[in-house]
Formats: sequence, structure tokens, C-alpha cells
Amino acid sequence: MATLLYRLGRGALRRRRLVVAIWLVVLVGLGLAAATLRGPTASNFTMPGTESQRALDLLAEQFPAASGATGTIAVKAPADGQLATPQGQAVVKEIVQEAGTLPGVVGAVDPFTVGAVSPDGRYALVQVQFATGSDEVDDTQRAAYERVGAAAEAQGWQVASGGEVLNAEPEVGSTEAIGVLVAAVVLVITFGSLVAAGMTMLNALIGVGVGMAGLFALSSVVELTSTAPILALMLGLAVGIDYSLFITSRHRQNLLEGLPPDEAVGRAVGTAGSAVLFAGATVVIALAGLAVVDIPFLTVMGLAAAGTVTVAVLVALTLQPALLGFAGRKVLPRRLRSAVADAPDADGPAGDTAGEAAPAEDRSGFGFRWARLITRFRVPVILVGLLGLGLLAVPAPDMRLALPDAGTAPAGSAARMSNDLITEGFGPGFTGRLAVVVAGDSPQATAAAVPQVTALVQRTDNVLAVSPPQLSPDGRTALLDVISKTGPTDADTETLVHDIRDSVGGIRDADVLLTGVTAVGIDVSEKLADALPVYLLLVVGLSVLLLMLVFRSLLVPVKAALGFLLTVAATFGITVAVFQQGHLADLVGLDTPGPLISFLPILLIGILFGLAMDYEVFLVSRMREDFVHGDTARQATINGMGHGARVVTAAALIMISVFGGFVFFLHDPVIKSIGFALAIGVAIDAFVVRMTIVPAVMSLLGSRAWWLPRWLDRALPNVDIEGEGLRAHLADRTPTPV
Repeated sequence: MATLLYRLGRGALRRRRLVVAIWLVVLVGLGLAAATLRGPTASNFTMPGTESQRALDLLAEQFPAASGATGTIAVKAPADGQLATPQGQAVVKEIVQEAGTLPGVVGAVDPFTVGAVSPDGRYALVQVQFATGSDEVDDTQRAAYERVGAAAEAQGWQVASGGEVLNAEPEVGSTEAIGVLVAAVVLVITFGSLVAAGMTMLNALIGVGVGMAGLFALSSVVELTSTAPILALMLGLAVGIDYSLFITSRHRQNLLEGLPPDEAVGRAVGTAGSAVLFAGATVVIALAGLAVVDIPFLTVMGLAAAGTVTVAVLVALTLQPALLGFAGRKVLPRRLRSAVADAPDADGPAGDTAGEAAPAEDRSGFGFRWARLITRFRVPVILVGLLGLGLLAVPAPDMRLALPDAGTAPAGSAARMSNDLITEGFGPGFTGRLAVVVAGDSPQATAAAVPQVTALVQRTDNVLAVSPPQLSPDGRTALLDVISKTGPTDADTETLVHDIRDSVGGIRDADVLLTGVTAVGIDVSEKLADALPVYLLLVVGLSVLLLMLVFRSLLVPVKAALGFLLTVAATFGITVAVFQQGHLADLVGLDTPGPLISFLPILLIGILFGLAMDYEVFLVSRMREDFVHGDTARQATINGMGHGARVVTAAALIMISVFGGFVFFLHDPVIKSIGFALAIGVAIDAFVVRMTIVPAVMSLLGSRAWWLPRWLDRALPNVDIEGEGLRAHLADRTPTPV
């Protein structure tokens, strides 16, 4: 593998103009395809196979008028009892008439005819039925809906439009560029060269541009959730910078050892590129593994992000060597360029450097000093690390999961204002109504079943009210709204959903299904929770096998997996403490704490495992390389940390800055929680687990860390990530002195 990548790197440098031209053509071609073929993204989360989804499908088939998106306009009069006056009723009726004539609206329900008026006569709810689902409501229709009631507001009334129709996709604004700027600063500090930093950033941006353009080009044939492109951008940019950083760092090291540019690039891609290839493979495995949970929107999110990571790896292995060829020795700081011995030009043949004396390696850097300190006090370091991560993980068992509701929407948004008005005037149960669908083979069967269903639901604990049935035109399908006493994400509401389903399960003459946004969220959360252990076992198992293949060791992959589990536990604990319990929530701009988004745990495990293995491969591959080439296990550990600490630190800071940009500059709480969890997880894994606990454990294990049974060693193919085969290839190519 190392020899193949060595040839790829040298070939890319020698044909650098062709390589750059090819990538630019791909970028422009996919960009044009994305501009012409881009389809809409979905803001809903469907879950095939669940009762709530079956009910929605049944409504779409038999009662299409009730299957479109719904909206609720909350109206608050200036004073109590004002809705009982003719003037107050006239204001509300004008709002109803305005809403009913909006484009895309089937009709609006007068609150006085259905009793949707609060007992104090100050609040009213106007139900609005759209003809299509929320994903098909365009921005013009949505904006017109939000403007309903402007005349009433001018008279001192409060009017707030809400409901599922406002579930628009989150926008990625220009402020996310701050994360990229921070990454650029980190690169400049790490390399001490604007050229090296600029080429690394340019390489990553081209890679993420290709990946995102390809993703949007496919969006016309594949339904993307609104979070999928943001996740792909977030992850593709972070790993793209990291992979390019790792190869550029090794290339500079080779130049300082006196190698000509083409040889330096070839060896960098052969060694560091091998680590990049397998690190990327672990990320792709973890993300593509999301498909096994059989949840469509999560599968699309995982595959979209996996695609951008794959492009990042390809760009790092081909475009980065080409760009380094244009830079030559300018990738080095000015003070070091003169110290590099003269070597043939990049387009010339590789020189024979076997007899040249490379500059003495500086082992006084922070990485070497840190590694010596860690290996000296390895037992206390391990104990303190385990205790600290254990304390951070304490809140994790209290984690609650749900799909987001308007109660956690950003303060000041239309959805949030509507939610607050409804809660204030009617109670939290009105913000997330449940819907019972009754479908019989005939109108008579449905008519007979509806009273039974109504009575059973009304007798269920925590039910506040059940609305009169709405019947489909053929009378075979009925829809009943159920109002709970508690809010959509409350634990008691989850219990209520199960209680209702149990109570109506005995009705034989008709199908009775419970749905609604709240029920869908509960079903999604439960299915994800059931899939999590299977996914965790699959991803960790496959990645352990991959790391066993890379490092030819049993203990190193197991140690890597255990370290990852520590990272995940601590990350969950901190995320729960901030986003669910509200500690320090103001620091991340979170207005209202609440349950975590239901797919966060499984998504975090998939992404964070891949990123954790990045750092594991970057650090331990150098340890393995030096151990194979004759160093003691302890010295190999110190060397691996000494050479890799600066690069891993920079890579982690870059990822944290990119993810952090999505925390501080996006208002969507879902994206905030994902970005926060990833940023915290990277910080813990890079600085606590990989750069502290890992070298301590490696030092404690000694040479036993590299033990592998002989039968297994013979069975596993040799991928040569440490470059032993490459060194033999180079030695055979070098003429023997006479």
C-alpha cells in the first residue's frame, strides 16, 4: 500500500498541471450540475414501519385534505374578555378570512365555531390546513402565512403564526466562515508559512466544494433532510483540512531531511497518506454504517457525509501532492529554506540521498517533553484521566431524546412566539396535538368505531380533551384531535401515547392508529434507541478489525475502542448538562434547554468514532513505524507523540473551530447541539484520550502492545502502513556504492 501511494504521490507532483486541471474541471462540472439539478431538502423525519407513519400514509391515501401541513395562528387580545365583544370577534374573523385565502391553503377554522377560545376570553387559536406537506410549502407561501394578522397587530393585538408548516430548513450563513478563518490561523501558526497554510486550506476547500456540489447534484433524485448538507459540509471541511495538514507536515519533514521535492512528496503520501487512507476508511465505515439501522433520513445523512469524506481523502492523496509541487520549498518557513541542502528540481530524477547526513532531529519540542512526562507518570495519568472522564459522564444516564418542537425554537422566531402564546393561553398540550385515525371498511364501520375510540381515549390518564371527528368525503376515515395535559417532549406525554395505543388496541371493526408530530417524534426516538446497540457493535467491530489490519496488533485496536467509549460517555454527559439541563446554556446561545434531538447519539457515535480513529492512526502509525524500524517500545511511543503531537493538536483545533462555528453562528438548536457535541468530543478525544491516556497505556504495555498471534499474522494481509515495504523498494532502487 505504501509503495503504491508513493508512486501516486510522485506521479501527481510530476503531472501537477494535469491533476489540478482535472480537479478544477470536476469542480466546475459538478457545480453546474448542482445549479441546474438541485432539488428541495426535506425538513420532516419520516420513519417507515412505525404506527405514526402508517397513519400518515393512510391519511394521504384516503383523506388527502387532512394529510397536508397544518398551521396554528395564536391570537391574544389586549385585555381579558375582549374576544366576547363584537369588535373582538370581528378582528378574529378577519384573521380567519385572511388565512383562508392564502396561496396553498385549503381552509382556516373559525375558533368560535369549534370552541378554540380560552376561558378568559383573551386567547384564540385559528387552525390552518395547507394542501401539501410542509416540505412542499414554498418560501413565498410561508412568508405570507407569517404576515397574517398584521392589521390586528397594529391595533395592539398579538398574532403569531406557528405549526409544522414553519419547519423550514436551517440556513448556513456567512458567519460560519469564522471557523474557517480560525482554522487558517492555526495552520499559519503550525507551519510558520503562509504558502503551506494557504495550499492546505485551498486543497480542503476544493475538496469540500466538489463533495457539496456532487451532493446537491444528486438532491433531485435523492431526498435530503435539511441537516444532511450541513453535516456533510461540517465534516468534509474538517477532515479535508486535517488530511491535507497531515500530508503537508510529513512532506516538510522530508524536505528538512534533505530529500528533493518529488521524493519528499512521494514518501509523505506513501507513509502519511497510508494513515490518511485508513483514517478516512474508518470515518466512512462509521458513517455508511448508519444505513444498517434502516432509517431513511439517517441513512441519507450518513451517506452524504461519507461521500464528502471520501472526496476529501482522494483530494488529499492527489491534489495536495500536485499543489505541493507548485510550492516547492516555499512550504518551509524562510529561516529553514536555506538550511535545506540543494536537491534536484521536482521535475528531475530523484537524487541519491542515502549518503547525505540529515540534520540532527530536534527532540526538545513540546511533543517530546510531553511524551516523556506521560510515560514517566503513566499510572497516575491513567487513573486521573479515567476519573476525570467518569465525572464528566455523570449526567449521561439522564439523557432524554425527542424530535425538536417549537418550545426550543430560537426566541423571537414566529414558531417560538406562537408556541409561547398557545402555552400561555391554553396549556402546553395544545402545542403538540395527537391525532387518532379511525379507518373502517365502510362508513358504517367507521361511524360505529368512532364513539368507542372517543370514550376509550377520554378515559386515558393525562388526556385533556378529544375533538369531534372530522370525516373524509366517503365517510370511511375519521380524524380525532387529542389534547394532552403535558407538552410534546414531556415524559408523561410519551407514556400517554403508549397508553392510548394500548387502550384502543382491542377495537376490531376498524383500524385505529395514533399519529401527529408528537407521536412521530416518540416513534423515531424509540426506533433509534433500539438500533443504537446494533449500530455500535457493528461500527466498533468493523473498525477494530480494520485497525488490527493496520497495526497488526490485538491490544492497540481494543485500547482504541475503549478510549472511544470513554470519549462518548464524557461527551454525552457534557452535552446533556448544557443542552438538556441548561448549565452554561447562555454561553452557546441556547435560549431554552430541552431533550436532545433523537438521532444525536447514533450520529455522534458514527462521526466521533471515525474522527477518534483519525487521531489514533495519526499518532500510533508513527509509533508502529519507529518500533518496526528498531526503536524500543517506549522510545517509539515518545517518537510517535513527539512527531505527531503538533499535527494532532492543530488538527483538533481546526475541527473544534469548524464545529464551533456551527454552534455560535447558527440559531437552529439541532445544529447547535450536533456542532457542540462534535467539538467537545474532538477536544476530549484528542487532548485527553489520544494525547494523554493513549501514550500512558502504550508505555505501560511496552512491546506487548504489538503482539499478534502468528496464525492471525499470517492470515491478515500486509498493508504496510509503516512503510517497511516502501523502504525496501527505495533501497533496491538505490545503486550500491563501489
